[in-house]
Amino acid sequence: MKPILPLLLMPTAAFAHPGHVGHAAPFAEGWMHPLGGTDHVLAMVAVGLWAATAADRRGLWALPLCFVAAMLAGGALGVAGLPLPAVEPMILASSVILGLAVALALRPSLGFALPVVAVFGLMHGHAHGAEGPASGLAAYAAGFVLATAALHLAGIALGRLGATRLLGAATAAAGVALAVLP
Repeated sequence: MKPILPLLLMPTAAFAHPGHVGHAAPFAEGWMHPLGGTDHVLAMVAVGLWAATAADRRGLWALPLCFVAAMLAGGALGVAGLPLPAVEPMILASSVILGLAVALALRPSLGFALPVVAVFGLMHGHAHGAEGPASGLAAYAAGFVLATAALHLAGIALGRLGATRLLGAATAAAGVALAVLP
């Protein structure tokens, strides 16, 4: 977890929107997209936290994989220019709802948790795809998939260390702050 910690603490305001990394490096742009927005980081770490505390141990791998698969599908929709309703509000809601799920120690069945994670993954992916480069899509997708997986793993590692309820509450609070503060 130590290698990812500096990235999580790094100021990311300059990278919050596409075009700052440059389309000449699609992998780097894909890598930075999830790391460049606080809303993305919060939600993806929260998926890892929730996976670490899942009642069904299959949730440890199923929740992150479901998120990534749905994110790829959403990315394809975004690249194709197919609109989805309320993408940005759903991205903000994801950090609040997933944070609350962790804070409240909710441990629903995978039959309930997987669709929740899939909807949020779809929305995050749509944002990645819609804002991605016109060329180098495979490298861009590889970058955002690997960054997302790293954030999920960071959440799992933090979940294994304990204090998950506190981390979940902090995630939800930060999500609310992003939604209400200018």
